[in-house]
Amino acid sequence: MANNLVIVESPTKVKSIKKFLGSNYEVVASMGHVRDLPKSSLGIDIENDYEPKYITIRGKGELLAKLRKEASKAKIIYLATDPDREGEAISWHLSIALKADPKKIKRITFNEITKTAVKDSLKNARELDMNLIDAQQARRELDRMVGYEISPLLWKKIKRGLSAGRVQSVALRIIADREAEINAFIPEEYWTLDADFNVDDQKKPLTAHFYGTKNKKIEIRSASEAEKIIEKLNEGTFTVDDLKKGTRMKKPPLPFTTSTLQQEASKTLNMSTYKTMQIAQQLYEGIDLKKAGTVGLITYLRTDSTRISDEADNAVRNYIKDQYGEKYVLAGGNNANRNKKAQDAHEAIRPSDVRRTPASIKEFLTRDQFRLYQLIWKRFVASRMSPAEYETSAVYIKNGDYYFRASASKVIFKGYMSVYTNDEDNEKDRSLGAVTTDSRLSLIEFKREQHFTQPPAHYTEASLVKTMEELGIGRPSTYAPTITTIISRRYVSREKKNLYITELGEVVNDMMIQAFPGIVDVNFTANMETLLDAVGDGKIEWKTIIRNFWPDLEGSIKSAEKELAEVKVQDEETDVICENCGRNMVIKYGPHGKFLACPGFPECRNTKPFYEKTGVQCPSCGGEIIIRKTKKGRKYFGCSNYPDCEFMSWQMPSDKKCPKCGGYMLVKGRKLVCVDRECGYVESIKKDDK
Repeated sequence: MANNLVIVESPTKVKSIKKFLGSNYEVVASMGHVRDLPKSSLGIDIENDYEPKYITIRGKGELLAKLRKEASKAKIIYLATDPDREGEAISWHLSIALKADPKKIKRITFNEITKTAVKDSLKNARELDMNLIDAQQARRELDRMVGYEISPLLWKKIKRGLSAGRVQSVALRIIADREAEINAFIPEEYWTLDADFNVDDQKKPLTAHFYGTKNKKIEIRSASEAEKIIEKLNEGTFTVDDLKKGTRMKKPPLPFTTSTLQQEASKTLNMSTYKTMQIAQQLYEGIDLKKAGTVGLITYLRTDSTRISDEADNAVRNYIKDQYGEKYVLAGGNNANRNKKAQDAHEAIRPSDVRRTPASIKEFLTRDQFRLYQLIWKRFVASRMSPAEYETSAVYIKNGDYYFRASASKVIFKGYMSVYTNDEDNEKDRSLGAVTTDSRLSLIEFKREQHFTQPPAHYTEASLVKTMEELGIGRPSTYAPTITTIISRRYVSREKKNLYITELGEVVNDMMIQAFPGIVDVNFTANMETLLDAVGDGKIEWKTIIRNFWPDLEGSIKSAEKELAEVKVQDEETDVICENCGRNMVIKYGPHGKFLACPGFPECRNTKPFYEKTGVQCPSCGGEIIIRKTKKGRKYFGCSNYPDCEFMSWQMPSDKKCPKCGGYMLVKGRKLVCVDRECGYVESIKKDDK
């Protein structure tokens, strides 16, 4: 009979951990939170010094009864929720809800679900950390106050169903500010000037770029400026003034944090932040590897630290030495490289066992699990490998007072790039040929080209996460849900990775800036995170933050109720005509997404499904391909002429015909693939392809 009880959050962890512990341990799951503030009210006793009014979450009664029964039989109760503030708070709520003897309750944490980590955590069991719990209580109350007090105001002044949030409102403002910056941008003209030379008897010409004078770079602002420079150059002769050769090192990347994982997964795997965290959670909690059982493949996924344990550091260095040789092992010790703002004593995201290569477990993983695990594994191994080494050369060509430059580089030692590369690493080797300071140069031609400065790019999920991290907005656990919320609320739309603010988002953002400038102020929000960190460190009493925050918020709410005018957001009109009354139908939003409705409601109650157009013609009948959904919600591509045309595809069709067999092609990632497998034609997607 088990003498000890271990409580984790998810049933997947139960499977992973149970096999590490003997028959003296019973492992059960709390299924996340068991107590929280009530949904029906603010849940904070303002008059009683902001005391939270926690209740048992609806539907958890039966589960709690089972947990209490197990707890009553246990000699020691180990609370093993996630190793962060929220996990600490869940353990605290459990300790209260179990109604067990406090002396029996111990808190354990582990950064990875491995036998060693779990066993070590039992040896190092501790008391609950009230500082971390209080930091989470403060965050919960702040978020509840903003959400529950401002959201009803947005309902009243704009439309029902809107919401405000302490972090989401700042994220919305960041996107809105970028949109305004793009709209206000005025392009400026500039020109580049290149020169092609024959060098001695070499067949390959040398292209050099205009720099300016020896000590000053000159910007060419117009065609006339370019012509004046060319006129002067035609009066002189070109000679090689200097030739420099050297080497440069490219440092290996740091292992992933939550933020950098989300950014890289978005760029290289085309995964949303939500999907990245969903897949990473599966890898952390455990994957069934058949004979090996359920195994946690990566360390904890919510972290802002790049620290690596000494044990993991030694293991990966030995792996690199065995697989690649001593030369490929990064020199020096295990430098933590910690972010100064890193909140907890976590490690970076890494494989729990570096010897478990992606290829060795591919058969047990889904496609997305494999791709994400491979990304994490490669980044971790690369982080402990030697820098890449480049041979560099640069030639300086003189004509009067003007200078042209040409540079080249090639990899002479791949180092970490043997395992991991990103877009920045994919440089093509370039050569200057056999040019020397004595080389004879003869001008072939000048190449002048007009350019215009470009506006800042729209935010993507990846770049927004990076900006939020740099500004200190939110924490690793908040990036994905924040972005998911502003998209699901239709404040922001996502098109081909780019995030665009909607009309509704603009109205909400403008109202928030007008009525609650402090809430949407980047510096204020970042400072609030610093204060929460201080609570976690035991330097500030948590209610001090609430006492200072609530009166200002309450005052702003009262002022906004009196002073803010109501804003009506118009429904988007379509070209679909209501067959009952002849009006143009509008797009409405329901629990299951968009639908078409007649604006004549309640006189006319006609509604229709809304189908998103793709701009691609149906390969069968020439109609338009639209995005449809199955009864279970799976997306597919079908013809707008259904049921007359029954064309459907799980992948997006392309307008481009297969040049080999004439069939239609499908978009698969960055490739166009012929639908006919026997044909097998594949090509890379060009920018103009659909």
